[in-house]
Amino acid sequence: MTKKKNTSKLDILTLYMDFVVENNEKPADVEDFCEQTKLEKDNFYVHFKSLKSVEKTVFKELFKNSLEVLNESEEFVSFDGKNKLISLYFTFFENLNLNREYVVIALKGCKNQLKSFGVLSGLKKNFIAFIDHLDVSESILPIEGLEKIQKKIINQSSWLQLYLTIQFWLEDTSEDFEKTDILIEKSINTSFELIENKFLKNAFDLGKFVYKEKFQKKAN
Repeated sequence: MTKKKNTSKLDILTLYMDFVVENNEKPADVEDFCEQTKLEKDNFYVHFKSLKSVEKTVFKELFKNSLEVLNESEEFVSFDGKNKLISLYFTFFENLNLNREYVVIALKGCKNQLKSFGVLSGLKKNFIAFIDHLDVSESILPIEGLEKIQKKIINQSSWLQLYLTIQFWLEDTSEDFEKTDILIEKSINTSFELIENKFLKNAFDLGKFVYKEKFQKKAN
């Protein structure tokens, strides 16, 4: 059979996902994948360095597609940060639902947590860029000199929340994954309540005042 030539990046992603689902396992290596899908190896290497890079790109593209769909909606653009994040979660997990067979094999095939983190590294980078764009850190009280640390904490905790939600979804057997939907709404609402808690802001303000009055004056 004639091998496929001039195959696009998206075509290769589709071939890879179909291969994994049909065989219920990942290909052994690039040579095995190309041989079984009748793909020219040179064509593969035009777009990807390895099968690992294909795996990473799949999740990154699922996320990017979810965001592109949302950005076409004027309603989404007008949302505040919390509702944008909730909308993104629901859209992204709907994308995961549509590709559940592949995702389950891809992630459950990772023998440990570190490997699953590696597979999702492209997703992580794009998700954190989205969180940065939301400017969630503006909702919390700025502590002089610690702004960068605060932002990093929010980014990393937001990513961990998404990662744990994916792990929950993998084990969710409820109808239409309704338990995952409940988790998404409750966890994001709770996160924003903590970030925007006025009591905490007032407590930090008091702490800053006492620090300036007691310690900075002594230093001077």
